[in-house]
Amino acid sequence: MILHGYFRSSAAWRVRIALGLKGLTARQVSRHLRKGEQAAPDHLALNPQGLVPTLEVAGQGALTQSLAVLEWLDETQPGPRLLPADAWGRARVRALAQIIACDIHPIQNLRVLQYLKREMGQEQPAIDAWARHWIATGLAAFEARLAEPAAGRFCHGDVPGMADLCLVPQLGNARRFGCDLSPYPRILAVEAACRALPAFMAAAPEAQPDAE
Repeated sequence: MILHGYFRSSAAWRVRIALGLKGLTARQVSRHLRKGEQAAPDHLALNPQGLVPTLEVAGQGALTQSLAVLEWLDETQPGPRLLPADAWGRARVRALAQIIACDIHPIQNLRVLQYLKREMGQEQPAIDAWARHWIATGLAAFEARLAEPAAGRFCHGDVPGMADLCLVPQLGNARRFGCDLSPYPRILAVEAACRALPAFMAAAPEAQPDAE
């Protein structure tokens, strides 16, 4: 497998954690987002959206969209499960993951923020405030869901899963934008439990070969 990503991409970060939890290795190809390398012709041939991550799988092709990649890994690869065995649990974990992957992350990722600056003429303080607003709105809902009985040391029970793989990278983004995370004690407790695990430590941006 070949993983096209970027050290600070939260979506690629999710996939790196999953590979680590599954005990899998993938050759990493860096696509520097700020330099526009994700739009290189060879990458667009694999991923027409020009986004990361892209996971190349020998003999099969290329997979895009991080949650789809996580589900494929869970369905085809041995190791700890990223989704629960029961239908209700799977739905709950997917809902938590989608709070981040569908509602928070897309409207504060790099290409959206660049559009706000270049095309909409917004100044950096306003752009940062935009990001903090949507991060805080989503994390408040996520924190409330962690009060449910199904939560445990992690987002769902006592083993990390897909929701945790989305949460930890999003908190990295939140800190980059200067978000106050003190209103989310349950979230911070889950993050601490995750970051103590080798797979999460190895997947962190600062541990990547293209880290800056």
